[in-house]
Amino acid sequence: MTINTWSEVLSLSFKNLWLGVVGFVPNLVVAIVIVLLGWGIGALLGRIVSQVMKAIKVDEALRRAGVEDFLNKGGISLNSGSFLGALVRWFVILVFLVGALEVLQLSQVTVFLKDILNYLPQVIVAVLILIAAGLVADAMKKVVLSSAMTAEITSAKFLATITKWVIWVFAILVTLSQLGIASGFVQTIFTGLVVALSLGLGLAFGLGGQEAAGRVIERVGKEISDKK
Repeated sequence: MTINTWSEVLSLSFKNLWLGVVGFVPNLVVAIVIVLLGWGIGALLGRIVSQVMKAIKVDEALRRAGVEDFLNKGGISLNSGSFLGALVRWFVILVFLVGALEVLQLSQVTVFLKDILNYLPQVIVAVLILIAAGLVADAMKKVVLSSAMTAEITSAKFLATITKWVIWVFAILVTLSQLGIASGFVQTIFTGLVVALSLGLGLAFGLGGQEAAGRVIERVGKEISDKK
């Protein structure tokens, strides 16, 4: 009787194990297909993003803004397209991976990956902010330099350089806030910089404008004298 009981227990155990394997295999196949699909789509989208960044020549603008020299000091090569493309690729892959894990009912791993997935868009936005800052900083430096030289302001190069770095500082603060790093501290610094910048620009352009206005008045006076 005992032998029969043990044989029945073993038989039932193997039967349950087999049924579990048979029931799990279809889910595993579906999960593998989802991951492979996500990998392919992610690689494709990442390559598209990388090519778009190269086509609009973002790296060239960032080089003119001095970003490459800054990165080279840390042993990092400038390749914004490759970096942003990699972020997009892994974001898509993680989206499909979460779906695959949900099919396999691995809830704890899914929760962890969802946290990463929710944070990745913030990283992508932060990178875009820095790239935009590089482009805007370079453009504004040229605009300020050209305008100041036209107005014959002696500190034209200084104003242009200050403009460039002010844009970079603001962009870095916005990036830190976007990433959720020391938000309160960043807001305090941001407010202080806005006040300091307002005062500084007021003084700089006030004095510079006064100087330029004096030259304009002098030029007009000479023209009137010549006509007489």
